[in-house]
Amino acid sequence: MSFLDCSCISHTPVQPLDIEERYEDISHQFLSCDGSEYTLQGPAGGDDITGLSADPSHYLLLSELGRGFNNLSQVNMARHVPTGQLLAIKQTNLDECTEEELLQLMNEVLLSRFFRQPNLLTSRLVFSSCCQLWVLTPLMSYGSADALLRTYFPDGMSESLIAYLLYGVLKALEYLHRMGYVHRGVKASHILLSGQGHVYLSGLHSVFSMMRDGKRVRSVFDMPHHTPALLPWLSPELLRQDLHGYGVKSDIYSLGIVACELVNGRVPFLDMPPTQMLLQKLRGSHCCLLDVAPFPLGELGGLKVSRSGVDSGIGESVATGSMTHSATAPPTDRPQSPAPKNHSATLHNLVQLCLQQQPERRPSASSLLTHAFFKQVKRHTRETFLNLMYPAVPLSSPEDPLVSNTPAPSCHAPSSPDTMEAVWDFS
Repeated sequence: MSFLDCSCISHTPVQPLDIEERYEDISHQFLSCDGSEYTLQGPAGGDDITGLSADPSHYLLLSELGRGFNNLSQVNMARHVPTGQLLAIKQTNLDECTEEELLQLMNEVLLSRFFRQPNLLTSRLVFSSCCQLWVLTPLMSYGSADALLRTYFPDGMSESLIAYLLYGVLKALEYLHRMGYVHRGVKASHILLSGQGHVYLSGLHSVFSMMRDGKRVRSVFDMPHHTPALLPWLSPELLRQDLHGYGVKSDIYSLGIVACELVNGRVPFLDMPPTQMLLQKLRGSHCCLLDVAPFPLGELGGLKVSRSGVDSGIGESVATGSMTHSATAPPTDRPQSPAPKNHSATLHNLVQLCLQQQPERRPSASSLLTHAFFKQVKRHTRETFLNLMYPAVPLSSPEDPLVSNTPAPSCHAPSSPDTMEAVWDFS
């Protein structure tokens, strides 16, 4: 049963989810241009949930991860009882949604079922229970890059970890852009990391099509929803809202802002009033990387020293040996912060390219994948990069359920007595 067919929704006519079949046909046309790279595929590795059931009674809600979608959605960590697999379930009360919000939900669900790319967080399992829409996704055990910054890396991440995260984001953007979509919501809170080390880009509710009447257009003019919350990451041409519009290169600018965010541990322009932020961007003011060392530090196996307190030279430092310690080890046993450092020339160049004022001067996502900054990604394994996550640890299942033992049919999302700080951004 489609959530758009729910009997509780009578105040607006909507189109059923059957139109996804047309999207499937279109997807094959786009993907045929490069079958070796853009084959139809689902989530990577152990993150696949396509084989799970659509029966609400088969899921045990464990703890609340956060809220989103104008506080209409609640996201819980849950367990599929028959298999024991952990996952995330987003429940949205459809009765409380406006017509515009219902259309946003429909668009996100359709796109989620349309896209096939291992670095895009999509859901292949969506169903309704009473007046609630259930959207099931793999559990992102490490949460978002934004949550990692706030909790474990307040001074920024190592360049190697940043390269690993941004490379996954670029793979997702390359796919979206080739399919004729602009994301418009690239930011650290939409970059998610699974327990197996897979990087995902979320925020499909912001995605906008560049196709008009069956043809791809060069520019669009639509403003994304929740624009005030996205201001620091939006490109000058998107904010300018003139006759030139904006295109997929707008996402490249946002990627440059995210790079600064991950390096510095803070969002550029965030402390500015919106009007001043807008003027700064329109004038071409660039974000800067907060280099703090007056002298260059030596190379450590081709990887840079971390501002987060751990040497990012994998297997090259004394601190690395302690990365395998238990997360419960006393703070004194954890590696301490090394000396300040300069950022690499390749990172500076990457940020400079992404933040070009003129969008036509910015490289494409495909071109950026070959940038020298990402060479280190190909030299090491996923497990090696996961070592750089120390002292962060993946989420684990609580011993006792915090939300409910058996989800009962209800038009109201369950509430937990102790709601933890949002682990990833569901807005």
